[in-house]
Amino acid sequence: MARGVVGLDVCAVKVVDEMRVEAAKEALLPEDELEQLTRLFRLLGDATRARLLYALLEAGELCVCDLSAATGTPETNISHALRLLRTAGIVKVRRAGRMMFYSLHDAHVRMLLDVSREHLRHEAR
Repeated sequence: MARGVVGLDVCAVKVVDEMRVEAAKEALLPEDELEQLTRLFRLLGDATRARLLYALLEAGELCVCDLSAATGTPETNISHALRLLRTAGIVKVRRAGRMMFYSLHDAHVRMLLDVSREHLRHEAR
């Protein structure tokens, strides 16, 4: 065993289950999808953006002023985060006169946020 490697993180006996390995290889995401997925998780991995998304999850639709008040984040930071989230297809915008209202893009985003929160709560038990 290599120096500094924890015993649980390596195979004690080197035996490869060829059928399972092949099934795992076939199920791997294509490189372009993998890159998109990692970009998505990088976007979600920012505390400010996550705060905005959970505010939208609960409220449904909010303007920049509302998001700023709800999260305690300056409007300039909100605008920058929303631009990134909108470009990535995570949030959408609706114009009403001079006002812009933001909401989660679709049920998939809602589900991702709900499942993530449930996972955290499950781990805490």
